[in-house]
Amino acid sequence: MPDPLPRPLGQILTDLAADDPHAPVITFGGDTWSRGDLEAAANRRARYFADLGVGQGDYVTVALPNKPTFYATVFAIWKLGAVPQFISPRLPAPERSAVLHLAQPKLVVGVTEHGLLSLPDDDHAGEDFSDAPFDHYPVAPAWKVSTSGGTTGRPKLIVSGQDGTMDVAPLNAVLDQRPDDVQLVSGPLYHNAPFCNSIFGLMGGQHLVLLPKFETRDALQAIARHRVSWLTVVPTMMSRMLSEVRSRPADYDLSSIRRLWHVAAHCPPWLKRAWIDLLGAEKIYEMYGGTENQMITLIDGNDWLAHPGSVGRAVIGEFVVLDPEGSPCLPGVVGEIFMRPTAGNGPSYRYVGAEPRTHERWPGWDSLGDLGHVDDEGYLYLSDRRTDLIVSGGANVFPAEVEAVITEYPGVRGCAVVGLPDDDLGQRVHAVIEADEPLDESDLRSHVESRLVRYKSPRTYRFTSTPLRDDAGKLRRAQLRDLEIQLTSNGQP
Repeated sequence: MPDPLPRPLGQILTDLAADDPHAPVITFGGDTWSRGDLEAAANRRARYFADLGVGQGDYVTVALPNKPTFYATVFAIWKLGAVPQFISPRLPAPERSAVLHLAQPKLVVGVTEHGLLSLPDDDHAGEDFSDAPFDHYPVAPAWKVSTSGGTTGRPKLIVSGQDGTMDVAPLNAVLDQRPDDVQLVSGPLYHNAPFCNSIFGLMGGQHLVLLPKFETRDALQAIARHRVSWLTVVPTMMSRMLSEVRSRPADYDLSSIRRLWHVAAHCPPWLKRAWIDLLGAEKIYEMYGGTENQMITLIDGNDWLAHPGSVGRAVIGEFVVLDPEGSPCLPGVVGEIFMRPTAGNGPSYRYVGAEPRTHERWPGWDSLGDLGHVDDEGYLYLSDRRTDLIVSGGANVFPAEVEAVITEYPGVRGCAVVGLPDDDLGQRVHAVIEADEPLDESDLRSHVESRLVRYKSPRTYRFTSTPLRDDAGKLRRAQLRDLEIQLTSNGQP
């Protein structure tokens, strides 16, 4: 086996292929790629990109949908010591241009951007170049660059503080990823969690079952067909899968699942309990942290049952909950969560296009804008984003708490709670409900008001069949609020 010490990322795939070239690495639709197939495709693409002028330290924008050539492209970039920078292939042109203005990439793969060297989405790109292994692997100054800005509308780049070398074994250990696992990948790869968790699994020897996008039945059928043992989901996926399993319990076999991780958004307690009942507490794990990677908390199902609603304790880095003056909050008191990497480690990220949110009394700590509290044992509980907090009639309302109650109501596929301007209250609580079929608003109100105090219950509702969250479970709450204000001004509730 190859040396477990940190190696250039491009070399890790070469070593995997040399160890077992015929081992399956990615199944996509009816095709399965071996390690040797992926290595060959990555080598050809790397030489093609080099021929176009890509070199060590250059940014290469990756705007590809979920498919095996996404991974071939990323490994090709790493083999040159370049840096992959991810965006959605469906990003609207103005937003894409703003992101690429920040990134200034040497090459854009997957979409065409005026004024930049661009390659279309072509599975055969570089096929005329040699697929022979490289004998030298330059190290990239950063192993990846993610794109953010969905909550503010202003794009920013999150440049990893880690260079293009990695010892994946400790990461596999934290995530409990085993070489004989089959991992389902159904989230969009341009998002951090689906990409990182799948690439760590791949480099640790896992076989990935990759879906073009999340579709409830497709995901459940893939779990049964391929005996998936490890997967990452978001609460939206969990809710839809649970509904489908409950409606057709004999159609789906989930017995192969060994580890189900959920990430990215607040998981309503009722939904988490339902999955614990379905699979067993020992199989359900939750992770909280940001793309910035200053700090990560973990909690398993059994620990969660002992601390309901918690996202756990830090396993990487550390956090503190501060009041507005910068004093640590007592247990049970909500404040803003500030984080920092483990002492002795360098910065875990830097922004391009934004500045970190810091506190003058806590140099070296910064915040993602989340609010929460700790209990007497140091377990962290999330309340909401600082910018999402609704102040209605002088009382604080956390949207996640209201959304958790609404999603319990039969027929609700998703919901988002925002604060709208109100002459009397300052802000009124407003809920947008995603449902496929018409719902009884009066009955829904009764459901909510029987579970929440009056000031937390939405004053107004709007119903829609349009998905509120993207495939990674992300909600652009600021943009949704602007839309709701516009609709209100046009006479809608």
